[in-house]
Amino acid sequence: MTIRSLKAPKVPAHPLVDIDSDEVGFDGRFALQIVKFRYRKFDGAWSRQLTWELWRRGNAVVILPYDPWTDRVALIEQFRLPALSAGLDPVMTECPAGLLETGEDPVVAAARETLEETGLVADRVLDLGGFMLMQGSCDEIARFSLARVRLPEPGILADAGLETEGESTRVVVLPALEAFAMVADNRVLNAPTALALLSLQVRRAALRDEWRA
Repeated sequence: MTIRSLKAPKVPAHPLVDIDSDEVGFDGRFALQIVKFRYRKFDGAWSRQLTWELWRRGNAVVILPYDPWTDRVALIEQFRLPALSAGLDPVMTECPAGLLETGEDPVVAAARETLEETGLVADRVLDLGGFMLMQGSCDEIARFSLARVRLPEPGILADAGLETEGESTRVVVLPALEAFAMVADNRVLNAPTALALLSLQVRRAALRDEWRA
């Protein structure tokens, strides 16, 4: 008997969904399910049968390191094959991020990923909540956090990343206002980083008062 991967549990029962079949199409690092289903439309009728690929990634953390004393943020740059495939510059400007271990506290994970990907030590972490990033194809929920750190003058801080995971990240320190302008000018080309920076932008005044006290 074939044992179903724990990474690809069956889609849960729900009154709005009628599942015809739910199979694991790929069981690599991230599982891919092939699901045939119908859903209840807003007029009460059932839809035609649909076939969707469901990418199982689990939960993740996205962290924006922020220094309230100097009003600076730290971002990272790293190579991304999907960006190249999309016709973009393969070196993306991003926030530190990583997958949550099973049962791991998102705040603990945020501090860990900050250290691993930037070498920076966060002494406070503010959890901003969870957001789906690709709700049309993937189950991933990313927990967003702001991490309080001490940052040096703007510029390239260091190369970091876990060698065991093949990571090579370059840490870039810049003023918060410059980072906000990058979002406004469409120079931040990935949603998690833009969302994290916009979250800081709306909280920045209050957070500077609280975190510098």
